[in-house]
Amino acid sequence: MSNRKFYALLLLTAVLLTLGIASLSVHAQDVSGDLEIFSWWVGGGEAAGLEALIARFGELYPDVNVINSAVAGGSGVNAQAVLSSRMQGGDPPDTFQVHAGSELNDTWVAAGVMEPLNFIYEEEGWTESYPEGLISLISDAEGNIYSVPVNIHRSNVMWYVPANLEQWGVTVPATWEEFVTTTCPALLAADVTPLAVGQAWTQMHLWESVALGVLGPEAYAGLWTGDTDWASAEVTSVFETYGQVLACSNSDRDGLSWQDASQRVINGEAAFNVMGDWAAGYFLVDLALEPGVGFAWSASPGTEGAFLMLSDTFGLPVGAPNREAAVAWLRFLGSAEAQDIFNPLKGSLPANTDADIENTELYNAYFQDAYTDWTTNAIVGSLAHGAVGYGEFKDGFSNILAVFATDGDVAAAQAIAVELWNEVYGE
Repeated sequence: MSNRKFYALLLLTAVLLTLGIASLSVHAQDVSGDLEIFSWWVGGGEAAGLEALIARFGELYPDVNVINSAVAGGSGVNAQAVLSSRMQGGDPPDTFQVHAGSELNDTWVAAGVMEPLNFIYEEEGWTESYPEGLISLISDAEGNIYSVPVNIHRSNVMWYVPANLEQWGVTVPATWEEFVTTTCPALLAADVTPLAVGQAWTQMHLWESVALGVLGPEAYAGLWTGDTDWASAEVTSVFETYGQVLACSNSDRDGLSWQDASQRVINGEAAFNVMGDWAAGYFLVDLALEPGVGFAWSASPGTEGAFLMLSDTFGLPVGAPNREAAVAWLRFLGSAEAQDIFNPLKGSLPANTDADIENTELYNAYFQDAYTDWTTNAIVGSLAHGAVGYGEFKDGFSNILAVFATDGDVAAAQAIAVELWNEVYGE
């Protein structure tokens, strides 16, 4: 058995032993048939977490045959295209993964293809177990709730290896200005890539951390409400800084997955990577690294005190082939036990506040640190991961960033972004 598989098995065993197999309050019912679960969790800690959930669900509902219809592609880029085709063709899965916020509400809820789940929340008492702000992200204006969050992720995390930074004589930059003017030149002189960056969606992920670091939480949030003018000097500064940051990254970024970029940091080829905390799951499960030693973290430069969030959720599409089994899955998924099974493997925080977050056998130093920030920081939403920004804007903005990565034209990128904003939001 490989070290990676052995470590994953140890972690899963610890999760199950700590929780106790009989602790779930959701009781097996007379549910049977096929249950198709559609997601983009195909590797690393996220796949291990999903497989652990499916295994436990199978013990609770032995007559249900779970079909794991996961589609590869970071941040759901490929899965969302497949899902759109299926939904438009009248072939919905029984349940599917969707980011809380705009991705859920402006796409699927607005189209009228999701069932409200208020009855589950009322019966399970979840209106007291989930933060009010999170429930608002998965609800419409009338108070109908449309999905079950399984986790909370942080987007604005900078990952590094402490021993490597010490060897190269650099420290974690407090601001993007420090990174560009001091950290980047020192690392380039040591023949080290300052920042590992991957394919298109990870570049938008990086852009939003740069924007948050330059603008601060209030002005960043204003980008999605119209309170911050996309034509302003502040947004010009965001694009200027982002261009300088990209100049400190690898030229082959478009050919790398997020795992590839993270691996370069671990290998000592690159000093830093800005990625969500699913990277923690990758470091823990795939690479069997010790938190604080094999890898470490900080808020991305300039974002200390701000938590750039996203949440993976599952909903119930209208016309689900096996509605009864899908409802059973959603009841299970939102329980504290299910979230304590999943999140230590995924590298995320539990969304259900009844989860055992203080249990250090389940949630290591990274989780404890992140949970403190989640409960004390200013919370803002991720564009790259569907919490804010209409899908049409996100898609168009991805194209803007792709061109900008090639030509670096700040004025052109900002002007087109202003046009896109006006077109999508009707200003």
